[in-house]
Amino acid sequence: MHRGSVPLYRVDDLPALDFDPFLRASVDAHPVRRIRLPHGEGDCWLVTQYELVRAVTSDPRFSRDIVGRPIPKMTRHFIPLDRAVSFVDPPEHARVRSVVAPAFSRPALERLRSRVRAVLDARLDRLVGQGPPADLVHHVTSPFPLDVIGLVLGIPEADRLQVRDWATTLLTRASDEAAARRAEGVKQDARAYFRELAGARRADPGDDVMTLLVRAVDRGTIDEEELLALATLIGLNGWHAVSNNTANMVYALLTSDGLWERLCAEPETVPRAVTELFRWVPHKHGVGQPRVATEDVVVGGEVIREGEYVYVSYVAANWDARVYPDPGRIDFDRQGPPHLAFGHGPHFCVGPLLAQVEAEVLLAGLTERLPSLRLAVPVAEVPWQTRVLIRGPEALPVRW
Repeated sequence: MHRGSVPLYRVDDLPALDFDPFLRASVDAHPVRRIRLPHGEGDCWLVTQYELVRAVTSDPRFSRDIVGRPIPKMTRHFIPLDRAVSFVDPPEHARVRSVVAPAFSRPALERLRSRVRAVLDARLDRLVGQGPPADLVHHVTSPFPLDVIGLVLGIPEADRLQVRDWATTLLTRASDEAAARRAEGVKQDARAYFRELAGARRADPGDDVMTLLVRAVDRGTIDEEELLALATLIGLNGWHAVSNNTANMVYALLTSDGLWERLCAEPETVPRAVTELFRWVPHKHGVGQPRVATEDVVVGGEVIREGEYVYVSYVAANWDARVYPDPGRIDFDRQGPPHLAFGHGPHFCVGPLLAQVEAEVLLAGLTERLPSLRLAVPVAEVPWQTRVLIRGPEALPVRW
């Protein structure tokens, strides 16, 4: 594509949970547009309108098999997990996902809910025991999902902080060659760890996802490399995304007039509130992984040629006013189609119901036990992480 008049989309850190102005302008006026990204080769397409995002992400003519291609990209260094399911097209993609699907089904997670609540209560006991002021990220929204994903995947408690540190490195944008080398080293360390954990579960099976993965390898459904990629994806993303998103939710509730008070007064609204917050929170910096057109495809009146790359923004689609009137308002009673926070189509997130359960349990627990919760510092003094793939506060100082 010709680069002359194509706008550059530079992905900068934004204040707090401010919505990306480039994405806002795109979804409003340019739902399918050519853009440049700061790194990689050539231009690409960005799709932001809700219905068009759904169309692209469910269209088999757009392939996720892009590893090794000279793609336009947000960061100089792109370090995908080897054999990651997110880069595999159907039907192979479905074969790999089917292995863990039972563990992340609604019945399985409803059976898990009481254990998740027990994990949260233990964290809240420590928080209350220390007394205010306290950092909610340090005491709850970081360790709680780490405990849960450790329980689900079968990661021993002694190893969980190491998994958290690996996730922090791999899911931060590498800024230079040294950072890229560190990330590559961490990726290899994580693979070695999960290979060892798989061996331990083969010798001593448990009631966890790693045992499911090992059994799938032994019966030939997946191979060892696919096990390692899937375990790494679940283990690292299962902490990073949930930790940041739940902290974002609490921040949004505490800084929006009346929302925290309503949640405390009407606990039955927690599930609806979580659903709306998943829609509203602009959690992802920039855009995710691209697709490549395998033939010419018309999208929103634009012809995307074979071999051209397409990014979609689920964040922008969730703020599409054509679908969600007044999208910047958090409305627990909002009506409308399902949000796209977990994606759409074959590459829909592996564990959205687990993330939903964790968020529901967290908000229910906090409103029950700490109804007077409030920020302990002015809003402007809440520190935010930088260069991360999922936005979130670095700390959340609170009182109650």
